[in-house]
Amino acid sequence: MTTTLFNLTGKIALVTGASRGIGESIAKLLAEQGAHVIVSSRRAESCDDVVNAITAAGGSAETMACHIGEMDDITRTFANIKDQYGRLDVLVNNAAANPYFGHILDTDLGAYNKTVDVNVRGYFFMSIEGAKLMRENGGGSIINTASINGLQPGVSQGIYSITKGAVINMTKSFAKECAQFNIRVNALLPGLTKTKFASALFENEKMHKMAMSTIPMARHAEPDEMAGTVLYLASDASSYTTGEAIVVDGGFTI
Repeated sequence: MTTTLFNLTGKIALVTGASRGIGESIAKLLAEQGAHVIVSSRRAESCDDVVNAITAAGGSAETMACHIGEMDDITRTFANIKDQYGRLDVLVNNAAANPYFGHILDTDLGAYNKTVDVNVRGYFFMSIEGAKLMRENGGGSIINTASINGLQPGVSQGIYSITKGAVINMTKSFAKECAQFNIRVNALLPGLTKTKFASALFENEKMHKMAMSTIPMARHAEPDEMAGTVLYLASDASSYTTGEAIVVDGGFTI
């Protein structure tokens, strides 16, 4: 059921990494509040179940494949959105890569490139293309999924943590420079959240115990708990534009 405060009726929203986990929860909640949601990930077929669930519940959604680590995919995706809708109101950069879990000294070039290409270059150019569309249409909202690891690096997650630190500063940079166009740019910093993406931390008892020890409430989050913050940031309820990023530390607020 929509509310007056968070009603997104008529909004066009693109959510990357939306085939599962936090991205899936975000896509479903934005659609529930009236947005037409473009559900995106590397493979179209992996998004179809989410789209079907949204439409079955009375929402509006479509699949649009985009590998944000590939520049041609980014260009094609935004060309499609411009051709079909002429605008974009909400961009949620949620797709991420974390192919390597181990000591930082053993990080190879392949893992480094894949992580940086998706988590830094991908977010950067997705934000550029999204903000250009928003600028043409009077504003919008960009929300980046960063991580608590961007503030406090996770053990055995060196390059991933480094890229998430970059996302935090990237968010602040876009926020400052895009405020003049009525574009809000914010970041969500989930703590330990139970997703397939974070399965290495849940399957390794020692690592899981270590991660839990850093959380005052001693509990992990579920994907749905992250979606509410994104809904607020996407809505007109957060329509002030200060040029500063709102950063939500999921590790300490859940």
